[in-house]
Amino acid sequence: MFNRDRWKEILEVLTANWFRTLLTAFGVFWGILILIILLSAGKGLENGIKQDFSGVATNTMFMWTQSTTMPYEGLPEGRNFNFKLSDVQLIKDNVPDLRIVSPRNGLRTTTGVDNVFYGTESGTYRVFGDYPEIIYQNSMYTAKGRFLNYNDIVQKRKVVVIGDGIRQDLYEEDEDVLGTYLKIQGVNFMVVGTYKEKSSNGGGQNSERQIYVPFTAFSQAFNRADNVGWMAITAKDGKSISDLLPDVVSTVKQSRKVHPDDERAIGYFDLYREFNRVESLFAAMRWIAIIVGTLVLISGVIGVSNIMLIVVKERTKEIGIRRALGENPWSIKKQILMESIFLTIISGMTGIIFGSLFIFGINTLLDSVGPVDMFLNPSVGIGVVTAALTILIISGLLAGFIPAQSAIKVKPIDALRTE
Repeated sequence: MFNRDRWKEILEVLTANWFRTLLTAFGVFWGILILIILLSAGKGLENGIKQDFSGVATNTMFMWTQSTTMPYEGLPEGRNFNFKLSDVQLIKDNVPDLRIVSPRNGLRTTTGVDNVFYGTESGTYRVFGDYPEIIYQNSMYTAKGRFLNYNDIVQKRKVVVIGDGIRQDLYEEDEDVLGTYLKIQGVNFMVVGTYKEKSSNGGGQNSERQIYVPFTAFSQAFNRADNVGWMAITAKDGKSISDLLPDVVSTVKQSRKVHPDDERAIGYFDLYREFNRVESLFAAMRWIAIIVGTLVLISGVIGVSNIMLIVVKERTKEIGIRRALGENPWSIKKQILMESIFLTIISGMTGIIFGSLFIFGINTLLDSVGPVDMFLNPSVGIGVVTAALTILIISGLLAGFIPAQSAIKVKPIDALRTE
């Protein structure tokens, strides 16, 4: 391994026909480069998609009412109904593995019709009646002041928490929003806090432009009585909301007198199932990238093996002379293997370096142009690079094994006859 003459001979062999060596090395270089680019692009897309789930309780379902499609207990089909606050406690009592059950209400908005006013400023914003736990289910945090609390719920306080986007829309840059009053559909509410979203992907027109009101104050101000528009339900850690969903739906069906077989009366969205689908999609993409990159890499290694066979053929007479002079067959085999490994690793390392530079360039570009939707921080883990190097070493051995075996099978007398 540390024989100077051996390494000198390896370099002489590889540089004797440098253009052929370059083309051979390019196959391995291209394979490892494609592998790194595919994996980094997939990771960037995965990071971008998962950014939308940042801070969100993914083990959550959302449930709302629709019209019934089957008659039940004397009630007709086509009946509209609402959840009630009593259903929230009923769900908690009957499905103990739930962590949060948040009843919610919301105001309908009409495009072009402002529903929120502050002084001479106004705008159209989504307004929700919520319980304090909603902050743990959404991707947000309190930026200034405070969020809703249970004193607000019990005392039916007319207070609101607004998004930082609303602060930018309705207030002066340096104006203190805390303690000011917003008029929402003719009802005054005092601002006690602002929130920001945990996701940093730039948002959109509705980013941080929602208003949160205590559920009880919302119901009183907008005549909702004890009706619940929909619910956000989160399971305890270690439990799947997908497994608990049938029990939740069955509980509210019994409470609202809905036929057990009526599949359309209760609408729901299982965020946990959708999140798992995303996870499965990116896992499949990673395997596709690994398979495609590996196949390209193998084609390059096959090229190395073919070239080494040609090199051995060209050096048949030299090998015969060395054998005739008494050189050990293992020494000749080791020489061929080292040439193959050296060529494979050098070309592969070059591919890794260029792949790293490509990733660095993409990340630099993203930093300069700002966040890009659904694409964030493309990268490749050190484990992938280590695995690639291991594959290169093994591939170099395999690529050189057949030519090395061919070399030592040549009889000295036959090799000396070769012209």
